[in-house]
Amino acid sequence: MLTKRSLLLAAAAVIPLLGLTDMASAKEAKKLGLAVANLQADFFNQIKQSVEAYGKEKGIEVVTVDAKGDSATQVSQVQDLITQNIDALIYIPAGATAATVPTKTAKAAGIPVVNVDRNADGAPGDTFIATNSVASAKAVCDYIAKQAGGKGELIIIHGQKGTTPEVDRSKGCSEALTAYPDIKVVGELWSEGWHQDEGFKLTQDLLQANPDVSIVIGQADALALGAAQAVKVANPGHKVWVAGFDGDVAALKALKDGVFDVTATQQTQGMGRLAVDAAIKLVAGETIPAEQLQDATLTTKDNVEQFIAKHP
Repeated sequence: MLTKRSLLLAAAAVIPLLGLTDMASAKEAKKLGLAVANLQADFFNQIKQSVEAYGKEKGIEVVTVDAKGDSATQVSQVQDLITQNIDALIYIPAGATAATVPTKTAKAAGIPVVNVDRNADGAPGDTFIATNSVASAKAVCDYIAKQAGGKGELIIIHGQKGTTPEVDRSKGCSEALTAYPDIKVVGELWSEGWHQDEGFKLTQDLLQANPDVSIVIGQADALALGAAQAVKVANPGHKVWVAGFDGDVAALKALKDGVFDVTATQQTQGMGRLAVDAAIKLVAGETIPAEQLQDATLTTKDNVEQFIAKHP
């Protein structure tokens, strides 16, 4: 029969073992997979550079794959990353089509998912890191509407239909325009990949049908730069205000030179670091917010210099 003293001794012996078990179960992130939508885009390139540099600081290996805008390619790439025994996946969906598949595949393998910029509708990651595109797009559209005197014809060059940024930026701009009843949206078209050549072609088509347009909203800086080029070629004989979104390095320099008029500078470097920190915490079993929205800064010629010197 056990005495009270022997029971206490037995319990004392078990307590350190429990502590060792807890320590052994705490996992440390050693390898991260980074699945990027399209490295041709400066925005995604900056996130890639930030994730890789910050991962290196933390002693973490980062394996990066580029889907080049193709959802099917990305599904295959993520499956391959999983076979490489990654501890967590940082995922920027290549499009709305098949965006849920990599998230579901990773989670089925017990791998936490950090989504950046775009979420997978119906299968979100463990956390979503992005710019508050609704608020930022509202600020951009409000600014450009005021610059145009609160009246005129407007066209919109959308990003890839159904992606999180496209949906949110459309919503934000629509909210802003409710305050300007004398501004009429006379045309809008959707790009396939947010590219500058698409911005040029789509704007050119809309300007031919609507020569009196005085405001162009490009939902990304690349689209805005293409739009500005189309306006220049059209030579409408009146001022056409052009807005973008992202704060791409080349676009910021163009903004300084007066090529277009306003953008929203996103915290690309900051989002990359935040994604790595989120992955580390998820691997360790910590609970983090399901959504982590970041502010973007309304950027014009008046404040663009600071972002050219050091991108946030």
